[in-house]
Amino acid sequence: MDTFWTITGKIESVIFAVGIIYAVTLWARGISPAILRLGNGLAKREIAIFAKGENSLSLKNLLLDSKLFKAKNIRVIGTPKDIGSAESATMLLVYWHDWATEIDSIFEIKADASALIVYAPYDHQRIPENEMKKLDGKRHTAVTNFRGRLLNDIVASMITTAYEKS
Repeated sequence: MDTFWTITGKIESVIFAVGIIYAVTLWARGISPAILRLGNGLAKREIAIFAKGENSLSLKNLLLDSKLFKAKNIRVIGTPKDIGSAESATMLLVYWHDWATEIDSIFEIKADASALIVYAPYDHQRIPENEMKKLDGKRHTAVTNFRGRLLNDIVASMITTAYEKS
């Protein structure tokens, strides 16, 4: 009878070890790429904030106050003549009401794999339907009306768009 329990114990140990290896493999293939993308995004991605005046300071402070982003990775674009300096950014954050007339110029510098997040506060005029259709036609684009949701969209975009060194 002791031999039976010894053999059964060894079989159970092998099954347990295979199960652990399988679980670790699933985790490595499923979750680790998302964590790696988020980590690279938070550490290395350049975020271009398209906002003017007090709005640019407010959005920059929102990102810095979260303690997720580094100041050196945030670039503020305050005038249309500076749009070209955001070409290297892989995350574009646009304060809609400051840049509505220049959105096509922003589309021109946006790489297909870059994220574009449009912040249009609810207490301002809505984004016109034809402009919403333009935004919807671009990959990796999100529109939000709330500041808390804005941070969520930025983090989600860092996970869903890969960071690549240029």
